[in-house]
Amino acid sequence: MSKIPAQDKINYCKQYVDGKMTQGQIAGLTNVDKTSVRKWIMKYESMGETAFLGKGWKKYTKEIKVQAVKDYIAGLDSMMGICKKYGIHSPTQLSKWILKYNGHEELRASGTGGDSIMTKGRKTSFDDRVEIVQYCIAHEHNYAQTAEKYQVSYQQARNYTVKYESDGVEALRDNRGKRKVEDKMTELEHLRAENKILRAEKKRAEMEVSFLKKLKDIERRGG
Repeated sequence: MSKIPAQDKINYCKQYVDGKMTQGQIAGLTNVDKTSVRKWIMKYESMGETAFLGKGWKKYTKEIKVQAVKDYIAGLDSMMGICKKYGIHSPTQLSKWILKYNGHEELRASGTGGDSIMTKGRKTSFDDRVEIVQYCIAHEHNYAQTAEKYQVSYQQARNYTVKYESDGVEALRDNRGKRKVEDKMTELEHLRAENKILRAEKKRAEMEVSFLKKLKDIERRGG
């Protein structure tokens, strides 16, 4: 399945919001499943066009996280409504905060996860960058943790991930000068690299489903 350009996602979301297309029609035209289309629409309704324009993973203050969770627990609005109010990336993100809050875990400001930040970078190969992006996506875009694991700078970990999410695996190639090894990357190698990252995205999606199931269990116990 080819990656859908960010601007196309925005246009499809606008068509849906304006009542000109259904989720099923969008799924058929783009050859993606309706679950993915619903995620696009939720992101668009929560964050607008910036959700697709490669601006990086949004950071949230501790205060916003706590207030959003308290609003939901108090029944002030639905998950989607609270996400729109606070500009939260998705209901799944909010559900993770709720689980932490109910488990008496501290909600910290986004970005570092409480870890020290690597500032010294290093040269990386295409394979390195694929591995870095795969790990970062699988670990909730924790750039600091990714940088520490692969001994790159925080900025490198962030930039590689943002580039991939904006323009696909091809954006991870180093096009400066004449990098013969990378220039000769075959279509098979390209697909292998992309599939490696897609597997990480699939794993993250499966984790999101698990989180939502746990959240429903908590709600049932609380009810």
